[in-house]
Formats: sequence, C-alpha cells, structure tokens
Amino acid sequence: MPRYSKPQSASGDAPTQEQTPEGGVIAVSRALQVMEAFHIGERHLTLAELSRRTGLHNSTVLRLARTLAHSGYMVQREEGEWRLGPAAGWLGARYQAGFDINNAVQPLLRSLSEQAQESSSFYVREGDERACIARVEGPQSVRHHVRIGMRLPLQLGAPGRVILAFSGEPGEVYEDIRRRGYHISMGEREPQVSSVAAPVFGLNWRLLGSMCISGPTSRLTEKVLEAHAQTVMDAANRLSYALAGARSDDTPKVVSTWHP
Repeated sequence: MPRYSKPQSASGDAPTQEQTPEGGVIAVSRALQVMEAFHIGERHLTLAELSRRTGLHNSTVLRLARTLAHSGYMVQREEGEWRLGPAAGWLGARYQAGFDINNAVQPLLRSLSEQAQESSSFYVREGDERACIARVEGPQSVRHHVRIGMRLPLQLGAPGRVILAFSGEPGEVYEDIRRRGYHISMGEREPQVSSVAAPVFGLNWRLLGSMCISGPTSRLTEKVLEAHAQTVMDAANRLSYALAGARSDDTPKVVSTWHP
C-alpha cells in the first residue's frame, strides 16, 4: 500500500487522513484491497497472507476483515483463515445481471482500431459458423467490409481459426495457434483480405469469442500483422478482463497459458 502524501487542497488546507489524494476514502480503498487480495480459485487466506498481499499491517487487515464480515462480505473460518462471504457473490451477480456487453466491447474495439489504424471486430461462435456481433470501421478509405450479424466460416480466416483452436480443435495448425496465442490469415477467406485475431475468455477459461483487426493484404502484410499481433492480444486480454468482471491479474492470458 503506497503511503499518501498530504498535498494542499484547492482551499489551501491539507486533506484529512481519511481521504486519498484523489478525494476517495482511504478506509474504503483498503477494504477493497483486502477483498481483491483473493485470486480466482482461492477459497481462503490467512491473515498474514492478506497482510502481505495488501501491504497493510495485520491489525489493520483484521479490523477491515471484521468490518466486512458484519455485512457478509467476508467470513472467518473456524481455523482462523478468511474467505469471501455471500454478499461478495451477490455483488458479482448484480454486476453480471446489469452488464451490457457492448459497454465493454465497443470502447475496446475503438481503441484497437485507433492503435492499428484498421477495422476491428468481435466474433462469437454460432454452430459451425462465426458471427460478427460488434465492429468498428478503420479510418482508411480502402478497407475490409463486414456487416454486424454477418456469418462467416469458422475454418477460414483468423477469427474463426482462433475460435476453433481454443475450443480444442485437434491438428497441428490449431496446436500452433494455441501455443502462439494468436493467428494470422492472409487471403484465406477472401484473396485480398488479411487479419490477425486472438481469443477472448470469460471466467473459468470459458471461450467467449475472438477479437481481430482486418484489412487489405496490400496494406496488412505478414510483417505488419506480426507487429500488430501483440496489440490485438493485449486488447483481447483487456476485453476478457472486462467481460469476466475479474481483476486484470486474474484474467486468463492468451500467450502460452491456455488450458483445455
């Protein structure tokens, strides 16, 4: 936990110790730190481990945990260890119930398109096809056109190949995709169209779809696509984080860490 300095406020007075420099409440920030110390799959943690992960003293963590326990956000086991309580689960359920996928997908596609200066899309599997459910057109006058809702083959093009690979499709080409964490396609579905795609996951490694940039092969050469691959994977990881509602360091990373 970083130590906060005491900058002067607009009125010339130093803020109280109950506030962060950004105007937040330190006690609330610390309580959230304690809850966020749990990684996905961890059932319980000792007080000492919570203290180590948050950088807070044992006594501070204990006070925060007991306060959170009053509202059901944490529970202390008989052995003394702590776990997240049922209220934390209800909070996640409320988030999921009120979540609009476009609120997460569109801004990230827009950011990816601005970075790559190409069109970006998000595809999901529908049976034996892939469907484009979100797209941001690139700024170039000559570009690859795909309509939202359009269905395309899974086995042709980078987005479809990525979906197949991370769905467990056997074969050397799919093993290579899983190992790299992305796939480049040049003229596979359309002779003059190239793309690079990476998978998007939800919680528990559930594949949600694939994210890609695409454009004319004359502009998106193999060298250019390789240069954009990391950008696409980073965007896919951020989207996975947003859709899962998890902390960024708990989100599945697509590079060499896929589990069937």
